[in-house]
Amino acid sequence: MRIPVPEVLLPAEELGRVHFIGIGGAGLSAIARIMLARGIAVSGSDGNDSPALDALRELGARVHVGHAAEHVHDVDTLVVSTAIREDNPEYVAAVEQGLRILPRSAGLYAVMAGKRTIAIAGTHGKTTTTSLVTVALQAAGADPTYAIGGDLSSTGVNAADGSGDLFVAESDESDGAFLVYTPSIAVVTNVDADHLDQWGTEEAYQAAFTDFLDRIEPGGLLITWAGSDATLHLADQARAKGLRVVTYGLADADVVAEHLRAAGTRTTFVVRRGAEALGEVTLQIPGEHYVLNSLAAIAIGLDLGLDFDALKAGLEGFTGTRRRMELKGEVAGVRVYDSYAHHPSEIRGDLQAARSVAGEGRLVVAFQPHLVSRTRIFGEQMGVELGAADEVVVADVYLAREDADPAVTGALVADAVPLPADAVAFVPELSDVAAELARRARPGDMVLTLGAGTITTVGPMVLDLLGRVGA
Repeated sequence: MRIPVPEVLLPAEELGRVHFIGIGGAGLSAIARIMLARGIAVSGSDGNDSPALDALRELGARVHVGHAAEHVHDVDTLVVSTAIREDNPEYVAAVEQGLRILPRSAGLYAVMAGKRTIAIAGTHGKTTTTSLVTVALQAAGADPTYAIGGDLSSTGVNAADGSGDLFVAESDESDGAFLVYTPSIAVVTNVDADHLDQWGTEEAYQAAFTDFLDRIEPGGLLITWAGSDATLHLADQARAKGLRVVTYGLADADVVAEHLRAAGTRTTFVVRRGAEALGEVTLQIPGEHYVLNSLAAIAIGLDLGLDFDALKAGLEGFTGTRRRMELKGEVAGVRVYDSYAHHPSEIRGDLQAARSVAGEGRLVVAFQPHLVSRTRIFGEQMGVELGAADEVVVADVYLAREDADPAVTGALVADAVPLPADAVAFVPELSDVAAELARRARPGDMVLTLGAGTITTVGPMVLDLLGRVGA
């Protein structure tokens, strides 16, 4: 459900008691966590209990499992997830009571108020880039407030209220949220058509990023990738608007990564700014796309006048973000990883990284398409990218905020995978996916579960099944 952004946006301290519908989600739980740290009364509800709800309860939130009108009887402000439908009883009650109702974007804006915002936008890589920026700034002596669309592996949380004047925020374009914020520094990692269920056309999607430039403070900074026509065009537009621009990439950029070397889960490269070689960085996460993400973090830190060696230390200590090439475990010589990739470009990047991790072992991938609309548009391309694996299991579509379409299933993806028929299977039920992966996996293999939905639950099932076989 799309909630309009109010014309007047208030700081969090003026919102009274705040209730979140969908408080267990990555976006709303981050806002709630920051509000709780500031002493603001928070309540919320979610359809299912989860560790995220337990953590918020421990911080002092009043949290309900399930939705009911009485949950909002003493509330001043409602913050609503885009996944919530118009017939939600709490939303209906809030409308009847005339409560202030905010979309997620306005809730995040409320906790940004009074801080210098660093907004991380782009089709892919937002969560990891936001995480890398956060740990790099922390290591360099800054203590930013941050809100990330995933939990940092090192802390186990997706948000914290820092003591410094910086606010690092993952800024989502899927529902136009990034057009609400007013950053002093903005990153655009890439612009690659997605969320066309919301934007309609690729042209409208790209135009939203042009509009995003107008949200950057006058004289502010755009940091963007030098590796695509879309982002280079965005850089030209930013300069024309009087913004400062720093580009990053593997060549022909202001901040460059050179001499990349990959070994297992580590990637080493040399950072150069202009003619100056700043030093060598070794990441503990595999993949060229993570090198690019780290360059954005370095560019931000350097612009803020922070020490390169300190930024480097933060990046080298980064152990990842949950659901981004996350190791779930190893049993019977089979390593199981989980990642969030759900767009063809993300699938390509993760499989390239996985090859380095797999070494001489085979790569066995399970993929759950996310959203009917995305699968309808990109399903065949998803299948083509999955062809970089040795064996592929495709689950049915994770519906999220959409209704099922019998003409759009995971079979659309599976049928497009360019591998021998016996190396590909369409297995609709997740419990069956786990069994199929365990059947296919051999010692030395790497199993990778991919997708933005419930596929993340499959990895532990596979480990359990493999453990039983070896017992």
